[in-house]
Amino acid sequence: MKQKAVTIKLEQGLEARPVAMLVQVASKHSSSVYLETEGKKVNAKSIMGMMSLGLNSGETVTVIAEGPDEDEAVADMAGYLCGEN
Repeated sequence: MKQKAVTIKLEQGLEARPVAMLVQVASKHSSSVYLETEGKKVNAKSIMGMMSLGLNSGETVTVIAEGPDEDEAVADMAGYLCGEN
């Protein structure tokens, strides 16, 4: 299992379109991928779960991945949340 704390740097935060894009990033990996913040942990491949977090720019989340491509999954998720993808 790999995990990494990431500060969200997307200008609009995680509204509908950025959440949909983030779910696509998570879904391309075979590993289980989760985002955790303030005691809530949701499946990053679930659009409804991701929307329930209501995250904004500047907030910090923990990206967690477990599986055969966990390193790449954490790196891709962190890159997207930091506005690099």
